[in-house]
Amino acid sequence: MSPNATDEREQAAALLRGAGLKVTESRLAVFDVFGPGEHLDADDVFTRVAATLPTTSRQAVYGVLGALADAGLLRKIEPAGSPALYETRVGDNHHHLVCTGCSTVFDVGCVVGEAACLTPSESHGFRIATAEVTFWGLCPDCAASGEPS
Repeated sequence: MSPNATDEREQAAALLRGAGLKVTESRLAVFDVFGPGEHLDADDVFTRVAATLPTTSRQAVYGVLGALADAGLLRKIEPAGSPALYETRVGDNHHHLVCTGCSTVFDVGCVVGEAACLTPSESHGFRIATAEVTFWGLCPDCAASGEPS
């Protein structure tokens, strides 16, 4: 294991402890499979984890994803018509661009200017904490290939 990978595992272990979760190989393995900016579904996570922990089960990975999302260590997003996706970018109010051609997902910051994305026309008494905005369209590759929008 490279020194950088060791540091990342130590950081992941510290995050788990800080969230009151037990540090386990499966939880560390789930953290390990995410690259910067990646949005993975549970099957992708399972496939990657199983490559390093062949004895793991799909159910164990689902359980870890749920525990990490509940603890706020992973963010779960559910784009319409797609399986739930998980990402490691948490703690901010970012949004997503989703390609209607290839389903690629990109992070985007909150709308620039007045925080309209946090100010609904009617709150119905809710104390608003976050907003989820999904922008749908074609990525540059799909647009260039003539993919219909």
